[in-house]
This record gives sequence, structure tokens and C-alpha cells, in this order.
Amino acid sequence: MKRDAGSRPRILILGGGFGGMATARALEHILRPDEADITVVSRENFSLFTPMLPEVSSGNLETRHVVTPVRAQLRRSQFILADVRRIDLEAKTVEVTYTLTDDDQTLAYDQLVLAVGSVTSTFGLPGVAERALPLKTLEDAERLRNHAIAMLEIAEGTADPAARKRLLTFVFVGGGFTGVEAAGEMVDFFKSILRFYPRVAPEEVEIYLIEGGKKLLPELQAGMGEYSASALERRGVRVWLNAMVAGADDEALQLKDGRALRTATIVWSAGIKPSPLVSGLSIATGRGGSIGVAPDLSVPGYPGVWAIGDCASIPGPGDKAFPATAQHAIREGPVLAANIAATLRGAATKPFDYEAMGMMASLGGRRGVAGIRGRWLLTGWWAWALWRTYYLARLPGLDRRFRVAGDWTLGLLFPRDIAELRVYTRRAHDFTQRDAGLACDEESGRPLETGERASR
Repeated sequence: MKRDAGSRPRILILGGGFGGMATARALEHILRPDEADITVVSRENFSLFTPMLPEVSSGNLETRHVVTPVRAQLRRSQFILADVRRIDLEAKTVEVTYTLTDDDQTLAYDQLVLAVGSVTSTFGLPGVAERALPLKTLEDAERLRNHAIAMLEIAEGTADPAARKRLLTFVFVGGGFTGVEAAGEMVDFFKSILRFYPRVAPEEVEIYLIEGGKKLLPELQAGMGEYSASALERRGVRVWLNAMVAGADDEALQLKDGRALRTATIVWSAGIKPSPLVSGLSIATGRGGSIGVAPDLSVPGYPGVWAIGDCASIPGPGDKAFPATAQHAIREGPVLAANIAATLRGAATKPFDYEAMGMMASLGGRRGVAGIRGRWLLTGWWAWALWRTYYLARLPGLDRRFRVAGDWTLGLLFPRDIAELRVYTRRAHDFTQRDAGLACDEESGRPLETGERASR
């Protein structure tokens, strides 16, 4: 698909996360409307504020309050709700399938921004992908919350001690931000709702945090991991360090040292990998198979192609790549937008350079840990308050900030909700069909498909 002579350059941004949206907003600010057409493609029509995802899984925040519609963040860019199927860097085209209609379309571009993010990686460990619950998307958080409630519901009616122990053992694998924060939030969740389950004693619920390295939060400044482990253990989380996972089966999580944890709940946050779209591109790769980019965020060998965020390996000081964090992606966006504008105007590009202000983690129980500029360590209530203040200010949309602040306030006054919502499950669909009076299979109770009903 060729561009008509005299038409505006086409900028195509793949991904509606932190990096993609930061780039789009900055481009709208830098470029005049007649300088380029900007299009954002994403499989969701919202951006997820991932730092607050663990609080969704614990019922502390409402699902819709941590997402911001993509269209609400854009002023004049076009938005396409679609799945990216294929990227042809030679032809400068991207094949997409519209999410709601399954229609296919080929989009041409002059400048392409790859901000497709990452997906959960289980490193090919046997049985893990089939049995573990990831915590990467909004659906993952809702699924974990519903699953935790389901385990309590089942345990409430189970008399066998071994079965109860397995149901009430919750294992979080991965001692990074997600694992640490999710484990702390789950402690708060159970503390709030166990009053509704009189047959489940608090001491029956066991939460484990498994980390393969020597400390939690291993890539952060000294002291953060040690404090996090100590704080979580004081709250009842059993932290196992130097514990490498070997695999999982229907009964337990297996460790390489021979130990096994019998559990019905494995929450996996031990690793990520770039989007599968990246592996299909014939380009240089960096950390973990990510896209290797130049300091100005361009992809070597492909003029007009750029990459940022989790899917990119961006060279930093000392030959080390910049961390794949939201804090960096938000700053990469404006730099990339400025470089695209410079390219269109025939000017020189500039390298990305940013010194992180610090890193923070919420540990639940109104406790947190924060490393500031790699020099100062803040712990306890003050770190937790700083975490909430900073991320509330970073949440896109004034209405979302008020909603989240409201959720936090209500959380001080009322217990968390234990409604197990099966909104999108097959079972919920079957119940709805049956209640509507459609014919059902006599043995399973499953509603019959149109062809089956006709044949009977």
C-alpha cells in the first residue's frame, strides 16, 4: 500500500500502554496537525495502570478505576481497536484484525513505533503454564480474586484436613515488584474477608512467596529486598529464597531442591518476555529477546522504525540497558516523539537519558519500601504513603484519581467484597442461556447449540 503523493506522513503506534500513549500525547503536542497523521493501534480500548494491579486482585480497587480509555487520552490521533497480526518492515505495512468484528486490514506507515509490551514467561517449566495464574492483565487480576474467593468457598465445606490445607495454601512465585506487592495485598484481602467464612480459621490460610535468587527485589538498591522480606514475614508470609521452581502438577509446585508445596493456587510473576510479535521480526535482539535499539530509540537497519517500553532493550550507562519499568516508559515517550518530529523535519535526533528518581513497593498493611536516588531508603508507613501519593498523581485522568482515592477511603471503613463475579466465563454464559429457556443437554445442563436444537 503506497502513500499518495503530497499526503501527510503516517505515524503508526502499536500499543496503548505507558510508552505508546506517552509517545502519542507528546506527538500531538509537538507536531502541527498538517505535519503528520497519527494512529494508535491497541487490542484494548483502555490503558491499564499496572502499578495498582495487585490492589485490583485483592479487591481494594475497583477494576474500572485503574484503566483509562485510550480515546480519552488522545486529542486528534486516530485510534484503532485491533490485534496486530503481522508486521512487514520491508513493505512498511502492518496487518491487523479488528477486535470486535474480526475484519482484517493492512495499515501502511512512514514512521512505526513498536510499543507492544511484554507477556508472562514461565521459561518452559513443565506444568507451570497450564496451572499457574499470571498477574499481568486486568483479566488476570479479576481471575485471581475470584479464584481466591472460590478456594475459601470450597474449603468452607471441606472436612478433609489435607484437602483443606491444599485449598488454603497460596503460592506466589517471583520476588519482584508484582510478587512482593501481590503477596502483601493478599494478606490484607484475607484479613478483611475471613469474617465471612466462620469455618476457616485465619491460621489455616498460608501464603508463600518463592524467589529463586538470594533476596527479594534483586535488581533494586541495597536494603529494599531485605526490608520487604522481613515486613512480609512479620505479616505471616513465608518467604523462601534460593528456591528454584522445577515444575508443577495438579497437586503441588515442585522445587529443584526436592521440596514440594501442595497447593491449588500458584500465582506466577517470575518472568516476562517481549510480545510474540517481536520474535517474528528479523531485527537485532537485546535483553531477553527484546528489540535492540540505538540510543535514540531507533531500530538499526530500518529507518523510520522505533521501539520503546518492555519490548525494547535501550542502552544506558555502563553498557547496561535501562530497566523495563513504567517510570522509564513514560519518559521514553516524549524523547521518541521529539526524535520522530526531528526526523520529519530533517533535524538530528537525541539519545534517551534518564536517571530514575527511585523505586517503591507497597507491602500491604500500610507498609512500604522506597529507594530514593539509589542513596536513601525509606521504609514503613512513610514509604507506603509516598507510594500512594506518587502513583495517585501519575494515574491518568482526574476522574480516575478521585475514584481510586474514594476506593482507598472506603477500604478504611468497610470489608472487601466477596462477590465472585463470573461475568465472562463459559459457565456464566451457560447459566444465562439456560435461564432464558433454551434447550439443555440432560446430563451436563449445557445449553444446546442451534444445530443441536434443530436435530432434536
